[in-house]
Amino acid sequence: MNLWQAFKMAFKSIAMKKTRSFLTMLGIIIGVASVVIMVSVMQGQAKKSMEMFEKMGENKINLYIWAWDGGESVQRVMDYCLSLNTYISGITPNAEINDSVTIQYGAKTIKTNDWDNYDWSTGQDPWMTMLHVKLGSEQYGVCNNYKLASGREMSYLEVEKTLPVCMLGAGAKEQLFGFTDPVGETITLNGDPFQVVGWYQPMDLDWQPQMDNIIVIPHTFNRTMNNNYDMNEYVIKARDAQSTVKAMTLLTAYLNGMFPKDADGNRMNGSYDLGSDNSAAENQQKASMMQSLVMGAIAGISLLVGGIGIMNIMLVTVTERTREIGIRKAIGAERSSIITQFLIESAVICSIGGLIGIGIGYVGTMIAGKLMADVFEGIILMPEPFIAVGAFLFSVVLGIIFGMYPAIKASGLQPVVALRAD
Repeated sequence: MNLWQAFKMAFKSIAMKKTRSFLTMLGIIIGVASVVIMVSVMQGQAKKSMEMFEKMGENKINLYIWAWDGGESVQRVMDYCLSLNTYISGITPNAEINDSVTIQYGAKTIKTNDWDNYDWSTGQDPWMTMLHVKLGSEQYGVCNNYKLASGREMSYLEVEKTLPVCMLGAGAKEQLFGFTDPVGETITLNGDPFQVVGWYQPMDLDWQPQMDNIIVIPHTFNRTMNNNYDMNEYVIKARDAQSTVKAMTLLTAYLNGMFPKDADGNRMNGSYDLGSDNSAAENQQKASMMQSLVMGAIAGISLLVGGIGIMNIMLVTVTERTREIGIRKAIGAERSSIITQFLIESAVICSIGGLIGIGIGYVGTMIAGKLMADVFEGIILMPEPFIAVGAFLFSVVLGIIFGMYPAIKASGLQPVVALRAD
């Protein structure tokens, strides 16, 4: 018997007992569909998370520093970062004016940190919707992954000479100017005029809308507008992923030297916290991969149950076709041809179940994408081709593995005993 004949016999056997064959496939169908849906949803979630990290910017290093001597140690760290220009392309303070700032343009007046007059009935977090006046350098946009929509960044001289210029986030621009291009216009902060030299494209981060609601002014205004508070937060932009690792290693060593630990393990002269968004993104990827593996393993249990069902029904098939097996062996059929026939039949049942499961998985994934549209906004949730191919191949392998025992049992029947069967 050649392979083509074995396949024909397998399809004929399945067609003769459609209901039993379908019920046999059901475990495989459910298992494959579950794997496709669960893994696709987890991958969509991971993709959405990575999209957020990409918008916030790759190769960013966040530094929080608390020094007892105030700005002296901070200035040393900034100078050290600037000396690492092989690995670092920019550094900026990321401070915010703590006190309330009155922002005016024309007839519009907006106050920051205006907690007392906020309309709490909206149900929104006021921090997300309020404007925030930030203190930064000329590299604020580059370090925080903002892209210019119009105008230009602040210049080094404007920052050094404390010139009254500012940059607007997309949310601040919309609140103050609507659809009008604000470049060249003048706004006032606590009555002092500031010229808008540029504004940024929207970041569109649903979970951090405040990143668009910013007005950036030179950090040298810290003394006059922010009561000379210590600026503890800095954002450093590395040139690439390898430079991020190298820069963090060098910075960690430098900061450990500035703030050594005493005998009790407490830092002296101050403290610091250094982290990278790359590390957060990598951790998110690892967590998503682990979740996908766990969910896939849970769904895989259905496949194993389905495989056991396949083995059970193939054993029944062997019992039903004992006489047929005896006749074939009596006329010279080899054990290998009988094993092949039953393995092909088992694999065909599983492969058909796998294909149906993949189809249901695609439909289920699209339904899940519609039901979770808020979570996967901007992402079309569809199974990756390798998931479908992998699920199909796994179902075929499962059929071969669980069909092996019945096939071997069938091939081991003695012709005389098999021919005596009813």
